[in-house]
Amino acid sequence: MRIHIATDHAGLELSHYLIEELGKAGHEVFDHGPQEYDPLDDYPAFCINAAIAVRQDEEAGEQALGIVLGGSGNGEQMAANKVKGIRAALVWNLDTAKLARQHNDANVIAVGARQHQKEEVLELVSAFIAEPFSQDERHVRRIGKIASYEQTGDIL
Repeated sequence: MRIHIATDHAGLELSHYLIEELGKAGHEVFDHGPQEYDPLDDYPAFCINAAIAVRQDEEAGEQALGIVLGGSGNGEQMAANKVKGIRAALVWNLDTAKLARQHNDANVIAVGARQHQKEEVLELVSAFIAEPFSQDERHVRRIGKIASYEQTGDIL
């Protein structure tokens, strides 16, 4: 699986840990930044670039997911969700990680680096990656309505 990861300064150490661990697990991981600690960094560009890469991989037929990290994960999720075709889910436990994939076919996971220990984040991310979308008709329908609004601005 191709994994695109981005963070702000609060998640930098965690992102390096995840890149290493996910690489050991056989994933192809792409780091969208930042490369060094800067407490005044602006995370939106990093997260948007990671989300764009996920979308481009999907359009090319590649299996890809994204990870965006921050102090809480909220802003990073918001930034990633501005990219058309991205469904970024803020995850805080195993149930939300699995349901994000099962019900929402989320293609980006957002996690708060200041909210969890690094091993717990790896567990959340691993569960997210491993969980398939259910393909249940009601979930497909709902995701379709979100995508339709994203494209047309019309609420169905």
